[in-house]
Amino acid sequence: MSTQNLLVELFVEELPPKALKKLGEAFAEALYSSLSVPSLRIDVPHLLISGSVFTAFASPRRLAVHITNVQTRSPNALVVQKLMPVSVGLDAAGQPTPALVKRLAALGLDAAAVASLRREGEGKNEALFHDSIVPGATLAEGLQKAIEAAMAKLPIPKVMTYQLADGWSTVNFVRPVHGLVALHGADVVPVSVLGLQAGRNTQGHRFEARVSPVVIQSADSYASQLQDDGAVIASFAERRAEIVRQLQAAAAPLDVTPVDDDELLDEVTALVERPNVLVGKFEEAYLEVPPECLILTMKANQKYFPLLDKNGKLTNQFLIVSNISPDDASAVVQGNERVVRPRLADAKFFFDQDRKKTLESRVMGLSKVVYHNKLGKQGERVERVRAIARWVAEKVGADVKASDRAAQLAKADLLTDMVGEFPELQGIMGRYYAQHDGLSDEIAFAIEDHYKPRFAGDGLPCSDVGVCVALADKLETLVGLFSIGQIPTGDKDPFALRRHALGVIRMLVERDLKIQIEILVERVFSVLDDEKLQHDFWDTQQKVELAEKINNSKGALVVNGSGFEKRIFDPNTVHRVLDFIFDRLAGSLREQSYSAQEIDAVLALRPPVLADIPKRLNAVRTFAAMPEAPALAAANKRVGNILKKAEGEVGAAADPARFVEAAETALFAALSEIAPKADAAFATGDYTTSLQALAALREPVDAFFDSVMVNADDPALRANRLALLNQLRRTMNRVADISRLAA
Repeated sequence: MSTQNLLVELFVEELPPKALKKLGEAFAEALYSSLSVPSLRIDVPHLLISGSVFTAFASPRRLAVHITNVQTRSPNALVVQKLMPVSVGLDAAGQPTPALVKRLAALGLDAAAVASLRREGEGKNEALFHDSIVPGATLAEGLQKAIEAAMAKLPIPKVMTYQLADGWSTVNFVRPVHGLVALHGADVVPVSVLGLQAGRNTQGHRFEARVSPVVIQSADSYASQLQDDGAVIASFAERRAEIVRQLQAAAAPLDVTPVDDDELLDEVTALVERPNVLVGKFEEAYLEVPPECLILTMKANQKYFPLLDKNGKLTNQFLIVSNISPDDASAVVQGNERVVRPRLADAKFFFDQDRKKTLESRVMGLSKVVYHNKLGKQGERVERVRAIARWVAEKVGADVKASDRAAQLAKADLLTDMVGEFPELQGIMGRYYAQHDGLSDEIAFAIEDHYKPRFAGDGLPCSDVGVCVALADKLETLVGLFSIGQIPTGDKDPFALRRHALGVIRMLVERDLKIQIEILVERVFSVLDDEKLQHDFWDTQQKVELAEKINNSKGALVVNGSGFEKRIFDPNTVHRVLDFIFDRLAGSLREQSYSAQEIDAVLALRPPVLADIPKRLNAVRTFAAMPEAPALAAANKRVGNILKKAEGEVGAAADPARFVEAAETALFAALSEIAPKADAAFATGDYTTSLQALAALREPVDAFFDSVMVNADDPALRANRLALLNQLRRTMNRVADISRLAA
C-alpha cells in the first residue's frame, strides 16, 4: 500500500489569540489520533504506518497539521464476531435455531451461512463465531471522519454561529472558515467541511504576501511556500522563537532586557504572522509612577515588552512586535508611542489622585462593598481577618499590633482608582500607598504580601507579619465559603479555594509554623461564627441590638443591608475544610518526589502540625529501606485487622502478670525497652530515629504471631493480648501508619 505525507489546513478569520496555541495543538493531536486508531470502521486498521509523526501549525488565520506516512487505504481486516453458544444456536439435529437465524439476519446473512460458522471452545463454553473480511477504509473516508471528529473536540472558548455562502445554512465554529486544504502528497483529498470543498489554495499575509492565493504544490511544501510566497511563518513554535530572537537582538544594543513573560509571548505570537520587532519610548516623567503600573498597562493593553536596565529597573523604552515590515518603520513606531502615551497618563493621574487620600480613610468605605451576600460586606470581612491575624501572630510570636494594622488596611486599596482600573495591582498599590502614608515597611509589605502565594511557584510573604495576614485572609475565605456550601466540584473552583488551600499549606510548611491545623481552622470558624468580633465600628445602639440578637440565636448572624438575618453555621464545616486541605496536601506531595505509599502512611494519621510532614515522609523513606520494614509493616497491618474485629473496648496496656506464653513476655519486654526510646525521639522531632528504633521489634513480633493465639477462649487472656497489640500498634504508629507500607 503506497504512503504519502498528509497536509490539512483550515483557513479561518482571526482566531482568539489567548486560545490559539491550545487550538493548534488540539487540532493536530485530534486529527492524528483519529487516523491512528481503528475507530473509523469496526476493527479496521489505522491509516498511519509505524513511525508516523505529526507537526502542528497555528497562525492567527489558520490551523493546520502535517502527518507523515499516511496510507491511501487501510488494509482489509478480519472481523471476528461471537454469535452465541452452540447449545443455543443449534438444535439436537445440528439445525439452526430461530435465535441463530435471527442473529444471522441482523448481519445480512441467511441460514446458508450456518455451514461457514466456526466453532471454538469445549463443552458448555463452545460457541459459534462468524469470520468476515471488511475492506479497508479509503483515505477520503477516513480523513472526512477524522476532520469532523477533530473539529468537534477542539477546546473552543466560545462558539460562533455564521451563515454559509448559500445564505441559508448556518454552522458553528470558533471563527468563520473560508478555506480547506487537504493534500496527500501532491494530490487533493476530496473531503469537505462546513460547506467547503478541499483544494490546494490558501491565503498568506494580508498585506505582504508575494502572491494571492498561495497554491500549495504538495503537503511537504506547505510551510516553505507560506513563508516564501505568503510571508507567513505557519509554525507557532518557530514564530515564537523568531520573536524571542528579535527581542533579544533589539534589546542588546540598548544594554537592556525585555520583561520575561511567557503568557505575553504566546499571546503576541498568536497576533502576528510575520513578526517585526521595533523599539519605542515614552517620556521619562512617567517613570515616577510605580513600575508595576506601567508594566501592566504596556503588557495588558498594548502587548508591548517593557525594557529593564541591568539593575532590573524599568526604563522609558519598550519593544513592539509588529505584523508588518515596511521599509521605513518610523510611522509604525510613532503610532505606537502615540497610542501608549494616554495609557501612561491615565496611570499617572490615578496614582496622583489616589495619594490624596490615606488608606485608613478608605477603610470605612469597605462597609459599603459587598463581599458575599451570605457573608456580609468587605468591612465585616476585614474585622474577621483582623481577629484571626491577631490570634496567629500571638501563636507564632509575630508583632500583634503590626499584624492587626496590616490586616485592617489590607483591602483598602480596593477602593482606589488604580486598582479599580487594574485589579491585578491589588495589594501592590496598597504597599505603595501605605509607604506614602508613612507606615512602616513591615506593615506596607504585609499589605502587598497578604495575597501571596498568588499562583503555583509564587514566593511567600517576606515577613512574619505578612504570613499572619496572608494566613488569616486565605483561611477566612476557605472557612467562610465552605460554611455556605461554596465547595469546589470537579474542575469548577470559581473562588480559587484550591489555590488558597495550597497557599496555607505552603506557609505552614515552608515557614515551619508549629500551629496545629485543626486548632487553626477551628479558631477561624469560631471567629466567623461570632459576629460580635466584626462590628467594633458600630455605634452603641447597634452593638446592643446585635448582642441581643446573637444571644437569642444559637449561631452567627449575617448582616444584610436591611438588617439581620439569622444563620447557623454547620460545625461540620471544620471537618470539611480539613479534608479539603489534606486532599490538596496529598496532591502537592504527589508532585514531589514522594511515593504514594509514603504519602498514604504519613497522612493517614492526619499529623496536627503540617510543618512536620516533610520530616515524617523522609523518616518513612529511611525506615522503608531497612530490611526489617516489610515484616513490621505486614505485622502492623495484621495487628490493625485484629483490633478492628475485636468486640468491645480494647485496653490501652497489657498486664504482664496475665502472660502465659514466653513470646508474650518477650514482646512486652521489648516494647517496654523500645517504646520510651521511640517516644523520646518522637518528642524531639527526630522521626527517623523514632522509626529506626522499631527495627528491634521484628523478632519478638514474629515470635509472638508464630506461637500466640490472640483470640484465646479465655476472655481475660484474650483481652490482655488485645491490649498488648494495642500497645504495640500505638508505639509503631507514632510517626506514620506503617501498615500502609505493606505490599
